[in-house]
Amino acid sequence: MAVREILKLGNPILFEKCDKIEDFNSKKTNETIQDLKDTLLNFKKENGFGRGIAAPQIGILKRIIYIDYQTEKISGPLINPQIVLQSQEKIQLWDDCFSFPDLMVKVERVTEIRVECFNSSGERIFIDAMGDLSELLQHEIDHLDGILSVQRAISPKAFALRQEWAKWVRPAGRIIIKKGQGQINSP
Repeated sequence: MAVREILKLGNPILFEKCDKIEDFNSKKTNETIQDLKDTLLNFKKENGFGRGIAAPQIGILKRIIYIDYQTEKISGPLINPQIVLQSQEKIQLWDDCFSFPDLMVKVERVTEIRVECFNSSGERIFIDAMGDLSELLQHEIDHLDGILSVQRAISPKAFALRQEWAKWVRPAGRIIIKKGQGQINSP
């Protein structure tokens, strides 16, 4: 299909809530999935990073994300994803986004989630995610709800340009905040 332009911070489409996919086999759904894949792989090739992209980032207000996360051997579309369980344990981390690639923002996320979604064949699947995969899925599902990580910043000082972050912040790493026993509970 095509590599699409990635919408940047300030574009009002990024703040819109997406509609569910009703027809998993439609031409439009299949084109969107292929465009997401092509755009993600192109971004990764040009920038050296990238694990996931959401449909609103290419201007399509549908509940589809595309993941290419080789560490966890997860690759492909997740349709109508929703978090159905989450842990109480949280982590603070520096997040980035294709829609503002030069900006890092410190956010708080839960450490474990269960996501219910559908694959491109319309089969219901569940993904139990921890750590980086959990953070990635939360970030991408937020996009489908019109929420950007800049809206989840833990404070007004929780922003850094990528270049400065790499020099000053990156060596500090992540901070774990324990709340509860870390068991998975309903949101």
